[in-house]
Formats: sequence, C-alpha cells, structure tokens
Amino acid sequence: MEITVVTLLKQGLLLMALGMGVVFVFLGVLVAAVRAMSALAQRLAPEPAPESASALLVPETDADVTAAISAAVHRYRQDRRQ
Repeated sequence: MEITVVTLLKQGLLLMALGMGVVFVFLGVLVAAVRAMSALAQRLAPEPAPESASALLVPETDADVTAAISAAVHRYRQDRRQ
C-alpha cells in the first residue's frame, strides 16, 4: 500500500474538519453553560435596592479631597498666568 499525496491531503482535510468540529461543539457547549449560569445567577440573586436620585447624581466626597483638588486647581491657574 503506497501513501500518495492525494491520500495525505484527504487525511489532513479530514483531521482538520474533525478538529474544527470538536472545537465548534466545545465552544457551543461553553456558551450554553455560561448563559445557563447567568440565568441562574440572575434568578437567585436579589435585586439591589434602588438608591435615591440625589445619591446617584452627587457622590459623597471627603472635605480633605475637595480642599486638595481646589488647592491644586488654584495653584495650576496661578502658574498658568505667569
């Protein structure tokens, strides 16, 4: 039995198709598993309580942080004038 180039190409293409098929099936199973876990997590996790609108618009800042930012902006503006 002689192995020809045509036989090798056929075997190579078959092996490639088999490998790509296995990867495709694995990725499909992986996507299905992630979607199932996401649906389960959304069903089991409690809904977060909505915060007030003012708390969402104005975050609480520390007075020291505000003072430091104000001082930095003031210093930057002074340096730019000179």
